[in-house]
Formats: sequence, C-alpha cells, structure tokens
Amino acid sequence: MKPRLKMMSKTKNTPLDGIDLILADLDGVVYRGKQAIPHAIEALNKAQKSLQVTYLTNNASRTPESVSEQLNSLGLKTNPSDILTSPQAAMRSLRELVSPGAVVLVVGGDGLRRELEQSGYRITESAEDAPQAVVQGFAADVSWKQLAEASFALHNPDVPWIATNNDWTLPTERGMAPGNGTLVSAVHLATGRMPIVAGKPERALFDFARERFDSKNPLMIGDRLDTDILGANRAGVKSLLVLTGADQAKQVLAADPDSRPAFVIEDLRGLHEEYPQPRVEIDADGKRTVTVRDSIVTMTENEVSAPVPGSSRIDLLRAGAQAIWSSGLAIYGLKVDPAIYA
Repeated sequence: MKPRLKMMSKTKNTPLDGIDLILADLDGVVYRGKQAIPHAIEALNKAQKSLQVTYLTNNASRTPESVSEQLNSLGLKTNPSDILTSPQAAMRSLRELVSPGAVVLVVGGDGLRRELEQSGYRITESAEDAPQAVVQGFAADVSWKQLAEASFALHNPDVPWIATNNDWTLPTERGMAPGNGTLVSAVHLATGRMPIVAGKPERALFDFARERFDSKNPLMIGDRLDTDILGANRAGVKSLLVLTGADQAKQVLAADPDSRPAFVIEDLRGLHEEYPQPRVEIDADGKRTVTVRDSIVTMTENEVSAPVPGSSRIDLLRAGAQAIWSSGLAIYGLKVDPAIYA
C-alpha cells in the first residue's frame, strides 16, 4: 500500500522535512491510559493533512479495530489498517518456525489471539495439548496459571517461544506499571530460556510498516529509547523522542550510541516547529562548547556546565546531549550541571 498523501514539502527545518511516513508509538506519545497527551491530537491531525500517519504498538492485548476506535474517540482520524501491532510482527516470525494449522499456546489478550486465529493457528492455554509453539504478549489479566502453562510447554527445547515485545514498563494514568517484559522475565526465570522478540526494538515491525506503505523515508516517534528509538535506529529509520512518556532528560543525556534519536522534542507541537542545529566548537585546550539558539553548554574534561541556560529548557537539553554524545565519554564518568536535566 502506498502512502495516501504526498511527501511533505520543505518549508522550514522541522523534523518532518523530507518524511513520507510517520510511525507513531501510542502509550506515552498519543495517550497515557485513557487520556490524550496534551497537544498530541492536534499535532498529528495537522501532520495527517500532508502525510500518511500510522501507529506502531508493542501492546499485544488489543486489536487494530479497538485501537483505531480509541484513537478516533480522542479526535484522530484512523482506520484499523493504520494500526500495526507487535502480534502482527509475531505472526511473521512464527510462520518461519511453525506452519499454520499447528497448535500454539498463547499467553495474552484478544489482539494476539485474533492474529493467531486469522493466521490459521489453533489456540490452547494448556501445555497438556502438546503445543508446537508458545506466543506471549501482554494483557492486564495474565495470570500465574498462564505463565506456568507456558513454562511447562517450554521445558521442551523443541518448542519455540516468541514474545510480542519485552517492554519492562507500561505507562498508565496512575504512573508506570509492569509491562510484558516483566511477565516474559518470569517465564525466562522458570525455564532458563530466552524468547524471540517480534516487536520493538527488533526491526520486524519497522520493516513491515515500510513494506506496507512503500515508504522510503519514514520517521519514528516514540517515548522510549530502548524500544522505539533503538528499534528505529536498527531498522535504518529516522527517530524522534518526545518527552511525554517513559524517558526524560536524564535518559537522553545517558543514551548509548545505538539509542540516540535524531530529534528530541518536549511535545508533539515540535513536529511542526523549526528544529535548531547545534553548533559545536572545540578550543585549543579541548574545551567543548555547544550552542543551540541562546542555550550554551560547555564541557571541560569530565565536567559539563550550563553557563548560559538560555530561554528554552529543551534547547538546553539538546545542547547538553550534543556535548556529551560528541565527546565519546560515558555518562557515569561525567559531572553534569543539574540545570541541563532539570
């Protein structure tokens, strides 16, 4: 399927310049729990006037239809075909290991069950049915019994194990809650095995999206460095971190080279705003000075300072991140001015 709308024309230096497809995470980017994140709906609707917008989610508990319905209730305009899920990516991995028609033990919710059924697999929740594979995804009502049955089945080393994702946490209205990674870890500890992970940060979901929309230059918008940004970088997709979800300023400064986004914005209004390019200067003594608009950060040996914080905390963070990232030094060996990550 080709993008419905043309590539965005270049008018100013924004994160959307040259982009032909937006890939947006959901939890922490569009909504938190049942509530829309401020400015997200307006910014995405504005982008959709010129670009194809699709949504990638590691949450395996829901169907594309239910996700689309929720997004529309928040004010977006989506179809189920705009929603790409980790269970869909899991089916791509499962077909390489076990043929349709096989019995698969499922741990998870409706979204995962429906994908298995539509892909031609027979579902069980009991290891006594001799399943030929185990597929595990998140659902709020996953129980000890389901985890135990998965563990019993996986004691057979010939039974493959696919996890839709390995997110440790899940943003909710009340704060961070345990994600699928914690449930996967319980089965891992019981079996000594590690699953094949289908969703972010693995590249299967990104490759699926590029193929489906015939995209040459997509942009991934996420709130997590270890899934959204790392996965996009692995897949060769430009990445943007928005500070409305899991990862915040401290995590940005500490990001390893594989998890560093091309863009960092405070909220999704930043998609349509000019994105400043940092200016880096290194003097004869090795002092590094990074300027982003009116924010200045300096780095001398292992000390990172903000002599001129400037008028924008996001520009100060961008300057600090550039100073640290370009130094090649690990964050744990640095003394960083708290103003940079406040």
